[in-house]
Amino acid sequence: MKIIQRYCLLFLDISKYLSSGFTNPRVNQLMRRTLPIFLFSLVVIGLWGWSLVPGEKLSFGRPVLTEPVPTSQQQIIRSINGNNPITKMEKTWELDYETYFGRNLTDSNLQPPDIAKILTEISQKTQTKHAVLWVVPEPQGLVLALITPGKEPLGLIQPNVQTATLKAEAINLFQEITNPRNLQNQSYLESAQRLYSVIIKPVEAQLKAENIDTILFCLGDGLRTLPLAVLHDGERFLIEKYALTRIPAFNLMNLNYESVKDALVLAMGASEFKNQNPLPAVPFELSTIVNSDGMNGVIFPMGNQENPGQWPGNFFLNQKFTVDNLRQLLSFSPYRIVHLATHAEFKPGKPGNSYIQFWDEQLKLDQMGQFNWKNPQIELLVLSACKTAVGDEEAELGFAGLAFQSGVKTALASLWYVSDTGTLALMSEFYQQLKTASTKAQALQKTQIQMLKGNVRLQKGELLSSRGEVTLPPEIASEGNDNLSHPYYWAAFTLIGSPW
Repeated sequence: MKIIQRYCLLFLDISKYLSSGFTNPRVNQLMRRTLPIFLFSLVVIGLWGWSLVPGEKLSFGRPVLTEPVPTSQQQIIRSINGNNPITKMEKTWELDYETYFGRNLTDSNLQPPDIAKILTEISQKTQTKHAVLWVVPEPQGLVLALITPGKEPLGLIQPNVQTATLKAEAINLFQEITNPRNLQNQSYLESAQRLYSVIIKPVEAQLKAENIDTILFCLGDGLRTLPLAVLHDGERFLIEKYALTRIPAFNLMNLNYESVKDALVLAMGASEFKNQNPLPAVPFELSTIVNSDGMNGVIFPMGNQENPGQWPGNFFLNQKFTVDNLRQLLSFSPYRIVHLATHAEFKPGKPGNSYIQFWDEQLKLDQMGQFNWKNPQIELLVLSACKTAVGDEEAELGFAGLAFQSGVKTALASLWYVSDTGTLALMSEFYQQLKTASTKAQALQKTQIQMLKGNVRLQKGELLSSRGEVTLPPEIASEGNDNLSHPYYWAAFTLIGSPW
């Protein structure tokens, strides 16, 4: 735009000069012959210069995202292989997380061919096809890099996608979904479709060609809390097409695969707090997940034959939901799934500012590594009532780094507080799907699809889901009917870490 302004000023100066006239007839004749060519050249040069200004565009009102700039696959692959930006991004983000958490996190240094080989091996074990997609806002534009099983990396830079506009669009999507006044409309669709067009559409052909069904998102600053599941292609949500997870960096993942279908579950939580809002559905939530008497910690190794949706394990509620009890239980019991139904918040500032609320105290994020999460390996940590400070880089680092900071393979957490009964419905369906799904990511995908289609809902005092009809206790049933198909209820929940 500045270039055009400069040439317009030059044009005005010439016009003023011409209006004064020339005294020399030969100069007059020369100017009449050359002036049209000169002015045409100014226009061409000005427009050419405008096209070289990265991301600059004319718009009215709030800036919006535009379609990606097409680039040939040959140019893309040559750029990726020549400059190896994936390795650079991995190292940069590893350093970001190490700085935030104040410790060395990994010595792994996997290169793109190594990542492609690992994806091939995992595909064979899980009968699913995974791809890793790096999405990085940079000053020169939005950088996308894609690795699929056994294939060459694919990547591109979209110079017309400005970082500030992209981040603003992500925040707007977050706000449109979580605004209670929007629960009866689709005001989120505009932002969801624009974000899809610049994040997914440029690599969509490759994803289809490779029959990818699961995407591991490695997201840059400002995008780490983006509700990926709700991105929309104009007809379907992204979650209807792919199972999803977000990772801090591929080199920070636990890459081992173990099925969780026979896992022992430790479920803990609280329905009342001293300084937090109550969660009255928590006792029922825990009882739908684990078959236990809830008092003596009795474990039913074969689960509950009358309610096959339940898992073997036990749960502890309210006064028994303490940090010391969690530490002791992890020390001597072979749990592989830990479910914490409580408040958790990822705040700006140091990791010690973020916390998980227990009955009598808070467990800080920087204390998570002090527990025995790895012997045996905790395959899945579930936090069912989280909130994250959207748009804050440090809060995003804490949320995205939850899995490897604690030492668990995968975490399932929410980006915003969802209603108590909405959380109950999603968790009940998720654990049902987890029994048969090939991976954790597919279990969450199937759960979210069931919810957006209205197959999981609260109606006439009952929870309707894949388990059938479950009668709710009076204190929950009194809240009335809930249609849980709006993204507010299901898009908040996301996997962090390994999808398998």
